[in-house]
Amino acid sequence: MDAIKDLSQRQIVILKAIIEEYIATAEPVGSETLDKKYSLGISPATIRNEMVRLTKMKLLKQSHTSGGRAPTSDALKYYVDTLMKTKDMSVADEVAVKEKIWDYRQEVDKLLREATKTLAEKTKTLAITATKDGDLYYAGAANILDMPEFYDYELTHDLFSSLDQFDYWWNLLEHQADPFAVLLGAELGTRGHLPQCGFVYTKFTSPHMSGAIGIVGPSRLNYSSIVPVVRYVGGLIDEFASNW
Repeated sequence: MDAIKDLSQRQIVILKAIIEEYIATAEPVGSETLDKKYSLGISPATIRNEMVRLTKMKLLKQSHTSGGRAPTSDALKYYVDTLMKTKDMSVADEVAVKEKIWDYRQEVDKLLREATKTLAEKTKTLAITATKDGDLYYAGAANILDMPEFYDYELTHDLFSSLDQFDYWWNLLEHQADPFAVLLGAELGTRGHLPQCGFVYTKFTSPHMSGAIGIVGPSRLNYSSIVPVVRYVGGLIDEFASNW
């Protein structure tokens, strides 16, 4: 996006704070909140003016119900690609995840089923695995209902109905060149309300099978914590799959 290239350092600082507050609260963010909670060293009036400019640049969108603003999918993509610092998994967490799927490492179907379930538990989102053979596994559907965005019946309906549509997920993954990516907004296609979601996936391959494992949730996913977990679980599948 051309607008992103023109961002000033001050605008970047404000945008990052808005995104992190939005990820934490799921609520549109107002200038007063930024002024009180973040030590930006910028006057409230300047924050308001910059928020107006960021809205014109299509990096923020204004809420109809409050004066606050929320990041657009372009802003979230920029955050994930450029501004975000990932939080590495602890060794204890890595060991716990590996132990959960270790016993299934010789059986493809059971391994993918257990890995999907473990990923959903660890990230508290909906986890999905698709393979080139036409299998789709998912776990953690109930986690979606804990997120305010999915109080929207139509969005939840569209997401849950997609779980019966292997072709939707496989087409999405097949057209992505990157072995690991975060898809947001229009990158999720035009299917119903799904562009309101975020999808983090990593691909895996073996001599006999290829596929991808990932998680789906609202666009304001806690990417800094989730990205390392998706990468780690995908890496484990790759490691085990090399022996199939």
